[in-house]
Amino acid sequence: MKVATYRVGGERRVGLIDAVRQTVSPFDIPESEAQLGVLALIDRPSLPRVLSPMPLKEAVLEAPIPRPRRNIYCVGKNYHEHAKEFASSGFDSSAAAGAVPKHPIIFSKVPECVVAHQHPVLIDRNVSQAIDYEAELGVIIGKGGRGVRAQDALDHVWGYTIINDVTARDLQGLYSQWLIGKSQDTFCPMGPWAVTKDEINLSDTTIKCWINGELRQDANTTDLIFDVPTIIATISAGVTLVPGDIIATGTPAGVGIGFKPPKYLVPGDVARIEISGVGVLENEFREYRA
Repeated sequence: MKVATYRVGGERRVGLIDAVRQTVSPFDIPESEAQLGVLALIDRPSLPRVLSPMPLKEAVLEAPIPRPRRNIYCVGKNYHEHAKEFASSGFDSSAAAGAVPKHPIIFSKVPECVVAHQHPVLIDRNVSQAIDYEAELGVIIGKGGRGVRAQDALDHVWGYTIINDVTARDLQGLYSQWLIGKSQDTFCPMGPWAVTKDEINLSDTTIKCWINGELRQDANTTDLIFDVPTIIATISAGVTLVPGDIIATGTPAGVGIGFKPPKYLVPGDVARIEISGVGVLENEFREYRA
């Protein structure tokens, strides 16, 4: 099923998406619980009943988990071709160890940088001159755990969403560690909704990204260096995962920094990301004005 967090008349709700009929049906939960977004369903032992549908076009979509409980876990250099393009970019502090990493590279983005489908992403020219896009499949944890074995990892997954791991490349290079360059305000578009894990075939999921209508990224999860079970096992080895944790699984080749010269984003650019089984996440980049 597809589950959206949205607003109607200023009130936040969580509802079931019917993509064919283009409707959303709210779950019968208190507004106080709806503030959590999809977390409200993950925290419940069973699904609440669904109320009457309304046209999806009348709803204002929010990120499926508008404010994650913790930092978003992210995986760097996790597609073979992207690992090669990034290693040759001059911004890869791990390139000396080889283009393709031997173990997953884990970093994070702060929860406050999450924004919704069609929400503007802000470019602050006083902070960064090198803004890049990264289309990624996001994993939503449904059952927590520590020391999760790879063979059991998918039992801990609730579902999936789309994430644009927006990055300030110059800050990424300046500080070597990636959190500041990855966590600027509005730098984590997420959505348009979440889907339960039965909606996705991880052995054949396509990921595409267009910038202003130009196809830049076109890959499949079969190209992952470290698959989702391996990523979950890696993070949970000593770090206890909790329900609602989000993991961005890495981006394929075709990011702006991979071009010669780089194709960084400027105000007015539109990033459109499509992941099969999930949907489309689209955001316009705009100039930040204090």
